[in-house]
Amino acid sequence: MLVSKRVKRLLKLVPGKQRFGVYRFLPFFFLLGGAMEWFMINVRIGKETFYDVYRRKRSERQYEARMEKNE
Repeated sequence: MLVSKRVKRLLKLVPGKQRFGVYRFLPFFFLLGGAMEWFMINVRIGKETFYDVYRRKRSERQYEARMEKNE
């Protein structure tokens, strides 16, 4: 219960409860989404970013589909 009370107290500190209600948290989610996108584009883990892996896998699937179509 102690954590629950702390979370509730923290959520009450976010302004705009009267006017925006639950929607007052939207800017935090937009910032979180933007930060995740930036991380996936710019941060390399090993030698690749998330999008390098995505593009490679997509091209491999397209190549395999073409090979199956030709057979």
